[in-house]
Amino acid sequence: MISALWGALLIRVHSSPVSSPSVSGPPRLVSCGSSQSSALSQSGGSTSTTGTEARSRALGRRWCPAAIMLLALVSLLSCLLPSSEAKVYSRCELARVLQDFGLDGYRGYSLADWVCLAYFASGFNTAAVDHEADGSTNNGIFQISSRRWCRNLTPNAPNMCGMYCSDLLNPNLKDTVICAMKITQEPQGLGYWEAWRHHCQGKDLTDWVDGCDF
Repeated sequence: MISALWGALLIRVHSSPVSSPSVSGPPRLVSCGSSQSSALSQSGGSTSTTGTEARSRALGRRWCPAAIMLLALVSLLSCLLPSSEAKVYSRCELARVLQDFGLDGYRGYSLADWVCLAYFASGFNTAAVDHEADGSTNNGIFQISSRRWCRNLTPNAPNMCGMYCSDLLNPNLKDTVICAMKITQEPQGLGYWEAWRHHCQGKDLTDWVDGCDF
């Protein structure tokens, strides 16, 4: 996605008028001041050559506002977007991954607890993002909240997991598991998640890992 945005940026900037249309050759990046400086250099003789060249150089250092905005957007998205595409896990596939990360028995919770939580929180979708009215988001396969655990565009959030919320959308689940383990160390444990309390707590969860080949 970032590559596509860079391509759009170059197309947008390449399509800008160059200072000398009659010159053939590949398109080049131009500044807003290129056409203005050309006009100045072709103005009447009442303006000194030295003054014109100085103004032309100053204008040449000013980039087009549109180009600046596109560059800023690409930089922002490179921080906020996950590096990989989304993934929707199958039940047993997720169970195997979470077992490899050591979640089976972590803090007294079975692998089935984690799989049940992931299903009712996100439907096993690593890219799930739920937007709250206060501007916070619930992110990833475990729907971890930006109010406390990760950083999004909301200022002054605690960010207890020390990561961007977009990191929680990565399908390899490494950052997600690290953050989930940190949350589970709190006194509530998995009770932090409303989905687990309502759908998984105190229930027979054996079906969530039944038939899975470990």
